[in-house]
Amino acid sequence: MKRKYYLIIIAALFLAPYGCESCYFSAMEKMGIHKRDILVDRVKEARETQDETKKQFVEALEQFKGVVGFEGGNLEKEYKKLNATFKKSEKKAVEVRERVKAVENVSEALFSEWRNEIKQYSNDALRRSSQRKYDATRKKYMELIRAMKKAEAKLEPALAPLRDQVLFMKHNLNAKAIAGLSAEVIKVQTNVEKLVEEMEAAITHADSFIKALQEE
Repeated sequence: MKRKYYLIIIAALFLAPYGCESCYFSAMEKMGIHKRDILVDRVKEARETQDETKKQFVEALEQFKGVVGFEGGNLEKEYKKLNATFKKSEKKAVEVRERVKAVENVSEALFSEWRNEIKQYSNDALRRSSQRKYDATRKKYMELIRAMKKAEAKLEPALAPLRDQVLFMKHNLNAKAIAGLSAEVIKVQTNVEKLVEEMEAAITHADSFIKALQEE
């Protein structure tokens, strides 16, 4: 029996990265891990990634400000630090998108299964009760995914001006040219602040959604 479950775990871990989500969900079900559990885990992961990404972008903003206001010393060294931080920000943006997509995948499977199961009730009272729970959970989920998508949409607007400035610095590493970027700080800061605001809203929705699912 232990060998059987060991093989199921290996199969699930192997199938998940290759996009066979239905196979993955089926394998996890056999271990007693249902789609609802997977959804909660993925929302938690998305929330954690959003929080990390928020902090990463704030760090990039502060380093950009520091380079623009840099006075004396090794300017190339400061640029390299900023570039490394920017690259991390890009990776975090990709991770956020992947996390949101993973949440969407399991939620689609969960709600599809739930709708089909509601039709199978012969008891009208139980069917209505399940339908009410479905409607309430679906509504809560839609609020969550809208918030996540809204935050995700702010990633590129925050990345684009940073990307431009880092690229400019690469070929203009002199104090005069860097000082000329001071007007760009406001644009970068505004976009990062908008991203942070939407990320925090998405994190709040994630906390609320997780709590609602766990209370049922």
